Amino acid sequence: MQVNILECKNHLSQLVRRAQQGEEVIIAHRGVPAVKLVPVGAIPETAQRDVLSWLRRNPLPVPLRRSAQEIDDAIGQERQGWD
Repeated sequence: MQVNILECKNHLSQLVRRAQQGEEVIIAHRGVPAVKLVPVGAIPETAQRDVLSWLRRNPLPVPLRRSAQEIDDAIGQERQGWD
């Protein structure tokens, strides 16, 4: 399904529901497809692989790396300061 921006503005909640149900909703600007409305959980697997590839090519510097336990401990210390 393709709709122009004005129609999208007038029927956004309906279009969101349709996209959540799996229907492809294309929003066009002056008749030219501009964006696709997709559910949040519908990130293509290729995009996920691209992010993982980027992270492997660009790791954190060693001084910034922390284990899950170190992160949990830091969060716990921060929360203690809230009281």
